[in-house]
Amino acid sequence: MCRQQPVASGAREPRREFGDAFDALLAGARDGAPWAWDRLYRWLAPAVAGYLRVQIVSDADDLTSEVFLGVVRGIERFHGDEQQFRSWVFVIAHRRVQDDRRRRVRKPDAEQLTDDVALPGGDAEDDVLRSLATSRVHALCARLAPDQRDVVLLRIVADLTVDDIAAVLGKTRGAVKALQRRGFEALRKILEQEGVPL
Repeated sequence: MCRQQPVASGAREPRREFGDAFDALLAGARDGAPWAWDRLYRWLAPAVAGYLRVQIVSDADDLTSEVFLGVVRGIERFHGDEQQFRSWVFVIAHRRVQDDRRRRVRKPDAEQLTDDVALPGGDAEDDVLRSLATSRVHALCARLAPDQRDVVLLRIVADLTVDDIAAVLGKTRGAVKALQRRGFEALRKILEQEGVPL
């Protein structure tokens, strides 16, 4: 009889999108199969773009493309399972965030737009609510220390485990847990002081 290992308190099982089919998907991508690249992109692009937007990069869509170009260039060197692949993609995304920050410090844009532009014909009320929610998340995240913000966003938006985040950021597991705890505590205090707008 096989017994399951208990999950540590506060830990969660990583979400599996493909299960046993991941190896075939990875092999297809390595062979250049369009269906495989389409599946990988549809799986991770929304989370990568969300992570980049909340990090307030200069152009989240452009950087998302750069992340996937990095994936295409490096796919032959990748070895691991589905969760390790997700983590590897977010290592690339985090490096693009760091590159973007360095680039903006050296050469700031004349006009930096942080709000999304509404598409014509959309629902104005939905557009305004979405813009307000995005602005609120950006404002909250901007008040965190950069290391705390990175950990919180990788944990929530990227859905990475503590160990994966440690690998992405080059930190110890204990340091990531401490940054996560301090980040969530800081957010809790901000929300307690300001309240949650309805």
